[in-house]
Amino acid sequence: MSILEVNHLKKVYTTRFGGSHVQALTDVNFSVEQGEFVAIMGESGSGKTTLLNILATLDRPTSGEVLLAGKNVLSIRERELAAFRRDNLGFVFQDFNLLDTFSIQDNIFLPLVLSGKKYPEMKQKLGPIAARLEITSLLKKFPYEVSGGQKQRTAVARALITEPQLILADEPTGALDSRSADSLLRLFEEINRGGQTILMVTHSIKAASSAGRVLFIKDGEVFHQIYRGGRTQEELYQQISDTLTLIATGAAVASAANYLHVEGGARHE
Repeated sequence: MSILEVNHLKKVYTTRFGGSHVQALTDVNFSVEQGEFVAIMGESGSGKTTLLNILATLDRPTSGEVLLAGKNVLSIRERELAAFRRDNLGFVFQDFNLLDTFSIQDNIFLPLVLSGKKYPEMKQKLGPIAARLEITSLLKKFPYEVSGGQKQRTAVARALITEPQLILADEPTGALDSRSADSLLRLFEEINRGGQTILMVTHSIKAASSAGRVLFIKDGEVFHQIYRGGRTQEELYQQISDTLTLIATGAAVASAANYLHVEGGARHE
């Protein structure tokens, strides 16, 4: 069953005075099944961040639709969006987005506090998650007292505690050293095996090779996708690398061909 459906998504940005238009997304179509772990990759400017912001209901498309568990999230009224995000989506960001004046425990509790949950219920939810993420001993500490990897585990706990339908991860390993990044990716795989659906935007081939499927965005569209299938992580890594090289080479060839066409035309004139 598809938990997320993206249909004919288009996004055009207009400059302040309406003088020019920038097309960030052209025609994006894909779906994510319940319990999938999907990575999204693409060159800078390909539309990945715009797509993630629309899925997170932080931005609105020019046209198209986004269905989460069958509900068109684009039809939700502005004043209801914050509650919708809190109840249905979990977020893991590159820069953690933790509040330094809150303890680790209170950072994790924050979405439940905003939902009006009582302390005993929050405490009951926290125990198993903290144990699973190996941060129980850190709960009374503050973000500036723990490592980057521990901060990201805190962010993952905050994302999980609301029992979201979908976790959106934006470059989650970007601010981590290699050991912490590997640990986080193993954690994502474990969470996914438990049934949690994850959609991750990343530049990292290693991070993407932890997913079950990789989507490649090029020029505002889904250009290609790879399913893990029976491949090992190393084999998937190599195929992702080859695909990114193909995309980059294709762009270079197209650019060169366009240059020669323009130059040839200029000489002909």
